[in-house]
Amino acid sequence: MDLIKPCADFLLSLCGFILLLPVFFLAMVFLFFANRGKVFFLQARPGKRERIFYVIKFKTMNDNRDAKGNLLPDNKRLTAVGKFIRKTSIDEIPQLLNVIKGEMSLIGPRPLLIEYLPLYNDVQRRRHIIKPGITGWAQVNGRNAISWQQKFEYDVWYVDHVNFLLDLKILLMTISKVFKSADINQGEHITMEKFTG
Repeated sequence: MDLIKPCADFLLSLCGFILLLPVFFLAMVFLFFANRGKVFFLQARPGKRERIFYVIKFKTMNDNRDAKGNLLPDNKRLTAVGKFIRKTSIDEIPQLLNVIKGEMSLIGPRPLLIEYLPLYNDVQRRRHIIKPGITGWAQVNGRNAISWQQKFEYDVWYVDHVNFLLDLKILLMTISKVFKSADINQGEHITMEKFTG
């Protein structure tokens, strides 16, 4: 897997990105108008061995603030275009560029926030042994609809059992969930609640 997985990631991501270019550019046009020119969302995340990189996603929420200058809640900032792009997982397409660059894998634990790094216990920290992925075992088993404890258990289990057939299974399950728009949100929350340790 040490040689096959990176090569497969690069080739599949490159082919996938080329095939999805029409969708990519169409999403850019709609988001340009919905977000007043801001199309992409870049955020520093820890990758393999906790090396920091910038994950690339489509920007699905605007930057509207209250009278005190604080960002409004997520559900107040999610645009109509952004809601559709999130529901169809189109917002994940730019991450294929992260995979092509070698920062991510197609399959692996999702890259989380840097601020969570000091909160992990020794078992949870093992999710960083391998590259983070666009989708993973936790995503096809609940995504944002499961608890943090369950998410970490799935991530670490994947690290211990990673193989070609498992990756293929996760890929097929992901495609199915994308078509069903399953497990996008956690309860009433637009995004996953923050991890507090």
